[in-house]
Amino acid sequence: MQRLTIPDSDNMILAIQDEIRRNDVSRYDHRLHAVLLVAQGMGCPEVAEMLGDSPRTVTHWVQRFTDGGFSGLIEAERSGRPSRLSPEQYAQVERILRASPREAGISAGLWDGPTLSRYLQDEFGVQLKTRQCQRLFRQMGFRLRKPRPQVAKADPAAQAVHKKTPPSGSQG
Repeated sequence: MQRLTIPDSDNMILAIQDEIRRNDVSRYDHRLHAVLLVAQGMGCPEVAEMLGDSPRTVTHWVQRFTDGGFSGLIEAERSGRPSRLSPEQYAQVERILRASPREAGISAGLWDGPTLSRYLQDEFGVQLKTRQCQRLFRQMGFRLRKPRPQVAKADPAAQAVHKKTPPSGSQG
């Protein structure tokens, strides 16, 4: 039987590992495979090398499985930094974003990161940088919309002075 190969395998390995890390279910399956290989007699360093993880990580997974069974391999909620906005403030921001900034007393055409940052500072005394406000938009289900540029209405006489081609019918 001919050995199969995957073209550009180095990049494909990285892409597959990224895909595994992207999804909770696939991360659980990945841990499960690691524990299965250890249970079948492979050492943690060997399994780590094969799966592209550190030996310490595989050892940690095996210990979690030994202590908690299958549920020990399920990812727990991560606490992270607490939100600077209370649930009530969050709901109010979500409501206000559905209206124009002018209705909130801000002289801007559309909501953007800097505008929301100013609003949060003025309204709640909460200081969030522009990038965090952009994340907040995405978290609330909004997407960035940029206004179409407006072409200025120019004076036809002034435009004629700068034209490269002479008007039709004239000799230039």
